[in-house]
Amino acid sequence: MTRRANEQSADLAALDIRPHARGFGAAVLGVDLSRPLNERQIVGIRQAWLTHQVIYFPDQPMSHPQLDTFTRSFGDWGNDPYVAPIAGHEHILEIRREPHEKVSPFGGAWHSDWSFQPCPPSATILHAKEVPPVGGETWYADGYAAYEALPGSEQHRLEALTVIHSARRPYSHEGYQAGRGPERSMRILPSDKAYETQLHPLIRTHPETGRKALWVNAVYAIGIVDLPEEEARQLLKRLCDYATESQFIYRHRWSENMLTMWDNRSVQHCARGGYNGHRRIMHRTTVAGDPPR
Repeated sequence: MTRRANEQSADLAALDIRPHARGFGAAVLGVDLSRPLNERQIVGIRQAWLTHQVIYFPDQPMSHPQLDTFTRSFGDWGNDPYVAPIAGHEHILEIRREPHEKVSPFGGAWHSDWSFQPCPPSATILHAKEVPPVGGETWYADGYAAYEALPGSEQHRLEALTVIHSARRPYSHEGYQAGRGPERSMRILPSDKAYETQLHPLIRTHPETGRKALWVNAVYAIGIVDLPEEEARQLLKRLCDYATESQFIYRHRWSENMLTMWDNRSVQHCARGGYNGHRRIMHRTTVAGDPPR
């Protein structure tokens, strides 16, 4: 074996990947994310991410520049509208909930990040800065498994449908008020642009794995092309309820300085509560994606 091959083998072996029982979700150990990753580490992490969809790295203290560097290892920046970034770091959002807040957690309904965009982010990265002693989990739903569990006849029918996505529910001025946005410690930036719409397939084929996923969510999906409004509403509700059944869910528990990265092209998620009276702070970045097909 050549020296280069030996080095590559050693780097990949150092990544201790511990998948969950169903393979949806995996812990990744054996790497220091505060240091720039080399090419072989990036390949190994990317493969783990594509395989397990949600990967997490315990005990990874990181500064803002280190989080920036890690994110850019996997592609260009995603576009993150409607939430003010951290001062001096235009691509880092601080997901903050203070002890006194009574409003539901930000991101507390099932969604796929920014699915209203022409090219939603491929990856979302979340770094835990302050974790409450109770509650505060993030739940993830496996779109591959949901699609594959459907009868073949329904798979075929749904593959012909196109969903209308919009940011209007949470980020229009009306949605901001209805969601009690002014009561949040986070700075939300409502806009009339939230009324714009984007069309995406209901069944999405992953551009890297080739696998199909049920790609629909209750926050941004507002209709289905060529279906009457009420029929579309009922179908979307049924599919969103189905996609988040317990058989498809991984319930993620956080610890301080943990970094989690998930594949937005096959996974939806929601932030859980249960920590009133405690502070929770996360720093979030996204990696640019591609047009859903």
